[in-house]
Amino acid sequence: MYYIDQKTYTTQNGNTVTVLTPTGRLDITTAWQFRLKLQECISKLSRHLVVNLGQVNFIDSSGLTSLVAGMRDADKVKGSFRICNVHPEAKLVFEVTMMDTVFEIFETEEDALESESGSIAS
Repeated sequence: MYYIDQKTYTTQNGNTVTVLTPTGRLDITTAWQFRLKLQECISKLSRHLVVNLGQVNFIDSSGLTSLVAGMRDADKVKGSFRICNVHPEAKLVFEVTMMDTVFEIFETEEDALESESGSIAS
């Protein structure tokens, strides 16, 4: 079963941020679904997105591709795309592929949200 939890926050400066928390594997069977969810959130809800990967214990290249696509979508609309709470088993994939240098990655959801309000205000 693949599930994506979705929450919306308003930061101190009034920006809306959507937090998505997928559960399970982010791989070839689920990446397209996740990609559509990212597109939908950025186009309809908020151009600022935080992806909490604390419940994703496996990620493959198609999963990474969906994240990169989401980041590009957010960039196109002058939004932001942050990743937080990367599961230890998935962290290695980010490091090996050097994707940890491509994404803004935060330890916790709180850090990512705080960074959101700080970065836009400055």
